[in-house]
Amino acid sequence: MHTPRQSPAVAPVLVSLDDGIARLTLNRPDKLNALNYATIDALMAHLDAIETDPAVRAVVLTGAGDRAFSAGGDIREFSGSVARGVAAATQEFVRRGQAMTARIEAFPKPIIVAVNGLAFGGGCEITEAAHLAIASERALFAKPEIRLGMPPTFGGTQRLSRLAGRKRALALLLTGERFSPAQALEMGLVNAVVPHDELIPAASDLARRIVRHAPLAVSAVITAVTRGLNMGIAEGLQVESEQFARMVPTADLAEGLAAWIDGREPLYQGR
Repeated sequence: MHTPRQSPAVAPVLVSLDDGIARLTLNRPDKLNALNYATIDALMAHLDAIETDPAVRAVVLTGAGDRAFSAGGDIREFSGSVARGVAAATQEFVRRGQAMTARIEAFPKPIIVAVNGLAFGGGCEITEAAHLAIASERALFAKPEIRLGMPPTFGGTQRLSRLAGRKRALALLLTGERFSPAQALEMGLVNAVVPHDELIPAASDLARRIVRHAPLAVSAVITAVTRGLNMGIAEGLQVESEQFARMVPTADLAEGLAAWIDGREPLYQGR
């Protein structure tokens, strides 16, 4: 897998690969893994490399250190963009952040966020956008942008309401109050809450239970669900049909059917 050439000591995002699962780690622990522009750009570059690498079947995304997954956008850097006016703030901050969360949401390989601490602002928005998420019992969530005199800008006004419902989302967005992992689980923001020491093993185990299946089928499910959420049921069913049609001529579907008939485990290419 090609990765940006940076010393691990200074790289804003660390990457490792184990048995088909890439681990991406936001690496600014002294800044609570705040999302400065270099971190967002590095994360996007890693995702570009992972998408075309057949050795990578799934991604676990977490934060360095024990305090934070990400405390959100880098306010000092963002403030400089705001000072330069609407065009600069929109281009440098909003579009960059929205492109990141859209990329995560539509990524063709499963992305599992392992929330190891604070997930405020942009960190919460990454969690909302990811396909799956597991939270440490030490995790803490918040939508604090209202305290800065602004709405969320990385998709938080849209995705949280789709996950949690309009009224619960608005209560969090309008107060900026923190909420617990248990509340995040109840709202559907995360799939599970686990003891802190079990976080990465739990996320990796979930990834392994996914990557045992046909890669093209996994991608088809992600595409159908992600696109269908923003459509009416009739259009969504058409997307589902299209994704199935893409599978019909593939070796993956032929092997899956043959294995079921033969009573054996399928042997998918690249598995």
